[in-house]
Amino acid sequence: MGWVYLAIAIVSEVIGTLALKASNGFSHSVASTVCIIAYCIAFYFLSLVVKTVPVGVAYAVWSGAGIVLITSIAALWFKQIPDLAALIGIALIIAGVVVINVFSKSMS
Repeated sequence: MGWVYLAIAIVSEVIGTLALKASNGFSHSVASTVCIIAYCIAFYFLSLVVKTVPVGVAYAVWSGAGIVLITSIAALWFKQIPDLAALIGIALIIAGVVVINVFSKSMS
């Protein structure tokens, strides 16, 4: 269940971050409320994940997936197109998460 909880934490964190952008500095109450609730859900499920998944691995996957998803959605929704350096960095993040999941002995 750790990986299911991690997926929920990632999706909630992405929703929270997008709502944070939409809140315009917490000046829009609906977006601000969505942001706070989504982050609470994300941290709650992340707290469940670290019971069964090593904290470093969980955080690497959580933050890496969040970066990739938020960057992708921001490019589509907000027209914030990443430049070549950002794309290379994101590719390295993805590669790092894959290496951790495939080769790390801490995953067992």
